[in-house]
Amino acid sequence: MNFLNKTTEEYIVCAAIWFKDGEKHTHQPVNIESGFVVCGRRHHNCYIIAEIMNAEIIEKMDEINQRAIQGFLTSTDRFVDRKEGGKIAFDAQQILRETDCLFSEDLY
Repeated sequence: MNFLNKTTEEYIVCAAIWFKDGEKHTHQPVNIESGFVVCGRRHHNCYIIAEIMNAEIIEKMDEINQRAIQGFLTSTDRFVDRKEGGKIAFDAQQILRETDCLFSEDLY
């Protein structure tokens, strides 16, 4: 659909993955107190960026998958999971039907 409702206060900007490494990092989304968020067009792009940033992340992928959450970055600089992302995208008229598991392919 992709008819963004300009009156909507919050909408989905892009795919994102929150890597919960337990450390505090600067310049993270407003609701992330520890760990870091990597954004991209699709979730696999986020993993590729994370690998480029730090090859150790990929070497420990099994461990990280238990501490990584796939979701989205919103227009209000919040990280949200796939479920909350589905509600936000529906309310912003970015998707036709509300879903409990939003995929970037649903958006663009």
